[in-house]
Amino acid sequence: MKVLLIIGTGGFLGSISRYMVQQLLADKFGASFPYGTLAVNIIGSFIIGIVYALFERGSVLSPEWRLFLAVGFCGGFTTFSSFAFESLQMLRLEQFLYLSLYMSFSLIAGLMATYLGILSIKLL
Repeated sequence: MKVLLIIGTGGFLGSISRYMVQQLLADKFGASFPYGTLAVNIIGSFIIGIVYALFERGSVLSPEWRLFLAVGFCGGFTTFSSFAFESLQMLRLEQFLYLSLYMSFSLIAGLMATYLGILSIKLL
């Protein structure tokens, strides 16, 4: 039960954070491109890189904190389902350039962000 509360609390905070970031970016840049989803997925990739690098160091991050941050917070903060839906919408609207940019940048920037998160901890 304790593990479920840890994950649930992280998910709750991650979901609220995702909503706030998405709203902020939609207000600032408009809703014609899914900047919010792109941003939360890249930020979440960076965070999960940091979390796993800290966990690999041993005593720096407890298993409970790893669950809270990686499974809970990042699970609630990032959103593959929104990515898939927004990609499908662009496909339906025949916005092939935006679709290609969104999908490519999401994948490449997500991988780079995860790597940079890991690297930032290893360099400490």
